[in-house]
Amino acid sequence: MNRASALAALLEQPTLWDVLVIGGGATGLGVAVDAAARGLRTALVDRSDFAKGTSSRSTKLIHGGFRYLKQGNIALVRESLHERGLLLRNAPHLVHPLDFVVPCYHWWEAPYYGVGLKLYDWFAGDLGLEPSRHLSVEQAGVAVPNVRSAGLRGGIHYQDGQFDDSRLAISLAQTATDLGASVANYVRVVSLLKKDGRVAGARVCDAESGKEFPLHARAVINATGVFTDAVRRMDEADAPPVIAASQGAHLVLPRHFLGGDTALMVPRTDDGRVLFVIPWQDRVLVGTTDTPVVETPLEPRPLTSEIQFLLEHAAQYLAKAPTASDILSVTAGLRPLVKLPGAKSTAALPRDHIVLVSGSGLVSITGGKWTTYRKMAANAVGKALEVASLPRKPCATENLPLADTRPRSGLSAAETVMVPGGQASPARRLHPDLPLTADDVLHAARHEMARTVEDVLSRRSRCLLLDARAAAEAAPAVAALLTREFGRGAVWEAEQVAVFRELAKGYLPP
Repeated sequence: MNRASALAALLEQPTLWDVLVIGGGATGLGVAVDAAARGLRTALVDRSDFAKGTSSRSTKLIHGGFRYLKQGNIALVRESLHERGLLLRNAPHLVHPLDFVVPCYHWWEAPYYGVGLKLYDWFAGDLGLEPSRHLSVEQAGVAVPNVRSAGLRGGIHYQDGQFDDSRLAISLAQTATDLGASVANYVRVVSLLKKDGRVAGARVCDAESGKEFPLHARAVINATGVFTDAVRRMDEADAPPVIAASQGAHLVLPRHFLGGDTALMVPRTDDGRVLFVIPWQDRVLVGTTDTPVVETPLEPRPLTSEIQFLLEHAAQYLAKAPTASDILSVTAGLRPLVKLPGAKSTAALPRDHIVLVSGSGLVSITGGKWTTYRKMAANAVGKALEVASLPRKPCATENLPLADTRPRSGLSAAETVMVPGGQASPARRLHPDLPLTADDVLHAARHEMARTVEDVLSRRSRCLLLDARAAAEAAPAVAALLTREFGRGAVWEAEQVAVFRELAKGYLPP
């Protein structure tokens, strides 16, 4: 996957694309894969990096959504469990089963949640995982050594799926590329092109060169998540909003706050959400909140109240409770929830997706969640074929294996690379507390379109989430490697370090 090659394809004139996708998150990349798999000439652009927004800030779960059963949204649960099974089959290198325990402290919780989880098992059908079962007090304590034992009456064990969100995004980008699509990050849509009153492409700008150029397309699909309304207003200035954004925050803690490989799931917190305490990449992830927001910045920041909420609720279920000083990183993401008249809170809004078509033919896909990205993409592409009068080709992604993008060394063991302080072997960690080597950095730059220190430390690796302080300390070494790889100068290198370190401050509690 090479950005220069992708840009060269985009710059070819005159080129008429069958489908132009705006947005390089889960949904947009899924759309590009679906369209390319149907044999359509497909282009995708994103104004920033792939999965820069919501799609790299999830709870790292591929799941049916147990709480949707209580809301009565059986269709969404069935669809999500089906898609979970497909992802476990099509991307086993990135998605795997994870054990969960629901701790029970009241007499009614075990039968109530037990029945719900049996339904969860049943709805998964042939694509189900290990069946749920009741646990004794002793068994629950063995599974989750740090669970609060006072008042514990046992628990319920079940399985769901876990993944690395930004790595799955890169896998989708590579899959789309392998299927013939041209995908490029850091290409911003300036305006939509129209012909005879119909959307016919977009004028875009390459952020690195500043060059503007047109992309002509038979169908344009807006897959920009919380920014959906902004793109819709490029088409119709008075388009009514359809997005009700909600912020979800997550804390990252040292692994000992679980003490094992089994996650905790609390079905209902004070704000109506599920609380997860999950092992992830030798850390513990705690989330998530549900805070309605009006502003939708590209880099949202967790609120102090959200951090406190998560710490307080984790303390209710963990014997050794975390404090702010234990936090290695804290992150926030924005959910593109679909507005519903009369909804009392964003927690009550459905996670279903919708496909909208404007009078001029702009197709917008929004809502949904990571688990259902493939189904969302299939619906969006199907609608685009209809709108653009393209041949009705069937969806081909249900059994499509996704690209395995796990880094493979491109350097010999004898090679050394220059980093601040001298030379290092490509396999040596750049920081003792982070799983990142020089070879990882160069692979990301050469094969995964990583263009900045942030791309490498936040999304190609997950260092920023695993330990924000350590990531800031590793920034100079990463910047030095990228500077040499891209032929940049000392000014660019210093700016990259400064920008990333300022960013990393926002991933630490105030």
